[in-house]
Amino acid sequence: MPDDVTMATRILMIEDDARLASMVSEDLGRNGFDVSVARMASEGLARLAREPFDLVLLDLMLPDADGLDVCRRLRASGGAVPVIMLTAKGDPTDRVVGLELGADDYLAKPFDPRELLARIRAVLRRPSSVAGAEFRVLRFGRLEVDADARVARVDGIERPMTAHQFNLLLAMAERAGRVLSREQLMEAVKGESLEAFDRSIDVHVARIRAAIEDDPKSPRRILTVRGAGYVFARSQDA
Repeated sequence: MPDDVTMATRILMIEDDARLASMVSEDLGRNGFDVSVARMASEGLARLAREPFDLVLLDLMLPDADGLDVCRRLRASGGAVPVIMLTAKGDPTDRVVGLELGADDYLAKPFDPRELLARIRAVLRRPSSVAGAEFRVLRFGRLEVDADARVARVDGIERPMTAHQFNLLLAMAERAGRVLSREQLMEAVKGESLEAFDRSIDVHVARIRAAIEDDPKSPRRILTVRGAGYVFARSQDA
C-alpha cells in the first residue's frame, strides 16, 4: 500500500541504461510512483522545461552530457525540483560536487531498490520538496537569494559561490537589518566545515562580497560593524 508521499508523485529518471531504467520504473511503479524515463540529458532537460515533475533521478554519466552539468543547468535556470544522483563512480569528490551543485541526495550503483525507495521518500518529505510548495526567494533590490535553488543572482545572473558561502549569505539575508557577530554566524551555519576560529568568517564574507557586490572594496549589501560583526542591509538600491 503506497504511503501519502507517493500519491500522484511524478518522477523523471534520466538514465541511458535501459535495463536499469526499466527495473527501477517497475519497482517504483509498484510502490505508487509515476515514473517517466529520458535516455539523454537533452531529452530530460526538455521534459523538465515543459512538464511538472516532483523528483528527478539523474545518472552521472550520460551519452550527451555529464550529469553534474545537467544539475548545474537545472539549478541555474531556477529549477527547484529535488534531484537524486545515481552513479557507478564511487569517487567521494563527485558526491561532494553534486551536492554543492544542488543535488538533494546521491546513491552509488549498484544499489538496493529498497534503499532508493527510502531515499526518495526521505527527500520528498523534506519541507522544501513537497509538491506545490512555494519557492522561497529573498529579494533585495537587484539581488535575489533563492533558498530553494540555493543560488544568488544579481540582475537575474547567477553569482557562483560554494555551498558554505551560500549558507552564510542565506543566514545573513534571513536576518537582514540585524548586526550578527562572528559567533552568531557560526552558530547559524553550525554543522558546516568552517574553521574553528572566528576569523574564517571574514574570509568567507570577503568571497561572498566578491560574488555579489558591484565594488567589493566599498560594499553596500554586507556591511562591517567594527567590533561587532556584520549586517546585511535590509534596503538595497545597488
